[in-house]
Amino acid sequence: MPLYEHVFLARQDISQAQVEALTKEYSQVIEEGGGKVGKTEYWGLKTIAFKIKKNRKAHYSLMNINAPPAAVAEMERRMGLSTDVIRFMTVRVGEHESEPSVQMRKGDRDDRRDGDRGGFRGDRGGFRGGDRGGFRGGGFRGGGGGGFRRESGDGERPRSPRPPRDEAETPTAEEQS
Repeated sequence: MPLYEHVFLARQDISQAQVEALTKEYSQVIEEGGGKVGKTEYWGLKTIAFKIKKNRKAHYSLMNINAPPAAVAEMERRMGLSTDVIRFMTVRVGEHESEPSVQMRKGDRDDRRDGDRGGFRGDRGGFRGGDRGGFRGGGFRGGGGGGFRRESGDGERPRSPRPPRDEAETPTAEEQS
């Protein structure tokens, strides 16, 4: 039987328990069709990029499915009729991942980042670096050589980023074609 990863988004105003009940209901539809659901993950209530059916947030849920295409089609048909499900997507995959999905590993990555680098931006400067930040300290990276300068060292006018163009060097419309 083919393997699928299925993600659905549920309305923001239902509870987590109701989302888990929806997951269980759709798992039963798959099992009635002769398939089985391997792993389910609740990813939480997340902000979506744009409004979907007047919702700014949605509950995300993932299901790893091993079922015939007819069972998946029946589940998708029922999700399309449900008022609680606002979007869903099913993707056929070669094999299921045995470890947690990327969304579930995201929290581990944030914890690891703080521990390995010593907190926010580490020793690269940034906004927490005392008087290293801002314009006095030489820019965002903490170095002293770059950045924007008002005047050069010998008091001359600041140079423009590129030299002005001579009109004689500019090709005319006839020469360009």
